[in-house]
Amino acid sequence: MNKKTLTLAMILAVVPLMVPQAATAASVYKWTDENGVTHFGDREPTGKQTERVNIRTGKISGDQRPKSPQQQLDELEAREADAAGKREESAVEEARRKQREANCETARSNLTILERNSRIRVEENGEQRYLSPEEIQEQRQKFEDIASENCGAESSENAER
Repeated sequence: MNKKTLTLAMILAVVPLMVPQAATAASVYKWTDENGVTHFGDREPTGKQTERVNIRTGKISGDQRPKSPQQQLDELEAREADAAGKREESAVEEARRKQREANCETARSNLTILERNSRIRVEENGEQRYLSPEEIQEQRQKFEDIASENCGAESSENAER
């Protein structure tokens, strides 16, 4: 009788340990029917596209196998190269923005000088001379064009609002 009791006690002790393993080994499938309703089941339906769901995590596992270290390294390098490209792109955009700001500031400064002074003196070929009213108007137009090109992004955004 002791042998039977001992055997029964061992079986009862081992069975609960095997049940969770059996439950996690079972496959659960997820699929959507023609009405758009999502279903879950332990049997894969015929004629339906299914996804295998991990019972412990609830994540869809599909047929994905663990990636090899080389595949993981290749993916990491690709992501890093993409991030470096984006940083370089933003650096170029930053340099363009700074150049536009400098051009805008210079043009506005020159326009201020042209408006304040009625006589503008320039040096050509080692000799100084005053600009004529027509030349001053040409310079004014030139600097207004530069200002509208380089300062225009801010004003066009404000005009849209």
